[in-house]
Amino acid sequence: MNLRLISSTKNPQLYEKSGRAIGMLLDDIGFAPDGKHRVVGVAMAGIPLANAVTLQKGIPSLYTRKLPEDVKTPEKLNEYMAAHGQHALVEGEIESGNRLAIIDDLVTKFDSKILAKSQVEYEITRRMLTEVTVKDFVVLVDREQGGVEKAKSLGLNLYSFIPFASKGLEWLRGDLADIEYKTIVDYLNDPVKYQDKELQKSLKELIRK
Repeated sequence: MNLRLISSTKNPQLYEKSGRAIGMLLDDIGFAPDGKHRVVGVAMAGIPLANAVTLQKGIPSLYTRKLPEDVKTPEKLNEYMAAHGQHALVEGEIESGNRLAIIDDLVTKFDSKILAKSQVEYEITRRMLTEVTVKDFVVLVDREQGGVEKAKSLGLNLYSFIPFASKGLEWLRGDLADIEYKTIVDYLNDPVKYQDKELQKSLKELIRK
């Protein structure tokens, strides 16, 4: 599932509808173009979605900077920043008293969202801002692999437009070959299995046929 190219497809209406979907979720949680609320797109897929929100709803948008591949946890982020100085981790304006929503295309286990939150909090501290709230996360697709539960355990709010495992996959079933459907179901049930390099290789070969 790759939504990073959503703004470059031959169907621009899909991009527009995706932005509208995110906007509807933001409406539900009280976000408005009132100077207090802002959205933060997670690099890379969340950036065009945050931009779409700005264009459609008038809510200002920021984005997180892309990090090196080996920086995947808040602890690794601290190590990275200790070694590389005072780089900006978020591009865009934040003001004291802002309420921020972190925007992304999808969520699996919520780990990347925790990292994005750490980037934003680091930037808040660096800019010496106060009373900035970062508790809301809005995504198009929830793979339903523990993200909601992880967010709740941390006192955070996760909102999604499409719950993929319980509803989204069935909506797509008519457009999928039988083997595609079975493979996706199997992946959702056992994602660790698909980390195997040989299995990944065999699937790529199957796709080429």
